[in-house]
Amino acid sequence: MVAITGASGGIGRAAAREFARRGDRLALLARGEAGLAGAAAEVRELGAEVLTIPIDMADPDRVEAAVARIEEELGPIAVWVNVAFTSVFARFDDITPAEYRRATEVSYLGYVYATMSVLKRMRARDAGTIVQVGSALAYRGIPLQTAYCGAKHAIQGFHESLRCELLHERSPIRVTMVQMPALNTPQFSWVLSRLPQHPQPVPPIYQPEVAARAILYAADHPRRREYWVGASTVATLAANALVPGVLDRYLGRTGFASQQTGDLRIDGDPVNLWEPADGPGGRDFGARGVFDDRAHAHSPQQWLAQHYPQLAAAGALLAGGLAVLGLARRR
Repeated sequence: MVAITGASGGIGRAAAREFARRGDRLALLARGEAGLAGAAAEVRELGAEVLTIPIDMADPDRVEAAVARIEEELGPIAVWVNVAFTSVFARFDDITPAEYRRATEVSYLGYVYATMSVLKRMRARDAGTIVQVGSALAYRGIPLQTAYCGAKHAIQGFHESLRCELLHERSPIRVTMVQMPALNTPQFSWVLSRLPQHPQPVPPIYQPEVAARAILYAADHPRRREYWVGASTVATLAANALVPGVLDRYLGRTGFASQQTGDLRIDGDPVNLWEPADGPGGRDFGARGVFDDRAHAHSPQQWLAQHYPQLAAAGALLAGGLAVLGLARRR
């Protein structure tokens, strides 16, 4: 049985379909009821049994109650996937303390609360896998996303510490993290933005189904500490490790324009920081965002990492080296 948070749209929704195709029973958790209903209909069409739970992952008591309900109605949780997040696209000075706290509570503490509730049940039966969905931004902060980058960095540290504890105990429970590239998800249409132009992912962009396949693979092969999806993610991490100062200056020059489309932002766009954009009266946004015409449906690096990890590692070093050379020329 597989449980997925943030399942009403984006990565979580695409992952739900991926697990449904192979016949898993599913528990789908998210705030947006319209999105949850759409996700449930999709996985039922694929033949999966599904339970939907509208929930704010920032509330630890509700998270505990949700986990208890899932196990009571669907049975022991074999795989838990943490995806749910919210954020703010803005300069740091333009974010209020309340907004920062809210983004952190959902995007970081929501992972912690869910892991606490699920892990104690997995410990009782010495079985289970927890997949934390991360980002290249868990290692490399970029401008205009301080809240998101801070949360992803925190998840990375939390994940590594917990994994060390489980290894010390020789626990059969597995935790792994999937570091994502830029993805074509609805977040760019519903995350609170104070940018003058419509936000966009930094190219190259991948479809959420690429992320979903990586999550499924990580759930089935959780012994690795983490999985990196997309050559751009690997190149970014390699460049950050080799020339962090150069990358800081490069992003300082290019990171503002590269995260905006050039089209003016429209006042009145939906915002999901405090309430779901796909809640009562809202619409179902689906798994994909508005960048279909620019998004890649496949990642050769991901395929290599799954089938020929040594070649993937060599490709990562090459990509990182090329990124370093490119950055050096732009200094």
